[in-house]
Amino acid sequence: MTQSSAILYDWTGAPLDRLPDRIQYGASAFILNERGHLLLQLRQDNRHWAMPGGRQDVGESITQTCVREVWEETGLHVRVTRLIGIYTDPTQFLVARYPSGEVVQICNVCFECEIIGGRVTLSPESVEIGFYPLDALPAPMLLTHKIRIQDALAYAPQPFIR
Repeated sequence: MTQSSAILYDWTGAPLDRLPDRIQYGASAFILNERGHLLLQLRQDNRHWAMPGGRQDVGESITQTCVREVWEETGLHVRVTRLIGIYTDPTQFLVARYPSGEVVQICNVCFECEIIGGRVTLSPESVEIGFYPLDALPAPMLLTHKIRIQDALAYAPQPFIR
């Protein structure tokens, strides 16, 4: 399937039967509220829980992508406060399979963000959204987001590169 013959799995853990169509850059946001609960959304497209985030648009920086995607998906205004990691390894569940049939390898930059305004609002991309205790996160969750959450909670001195 790939040059290394590794079997690839999508972000839900389902095996792929073909290579991705393209690579897509994006950002995701690790956001805790004042009680230390994590903001998650139940995605409309795959019915899995995930942190807010999405693809980078032409003309914006990756931090602008993060801030815009959080606003569009949650109604919250945020400020990026920390780089958690850069995620590019397709063997780490970094392949999205969309309802249209498109298969996309993802290059994601995950940031910790601080809420500076707005209010939680459901978007068309989400079925449900809310803050959840770190010891009681909802399931099923996108596998790549489980990795990012674990990395965020490690508070490592340097960002992860995976």
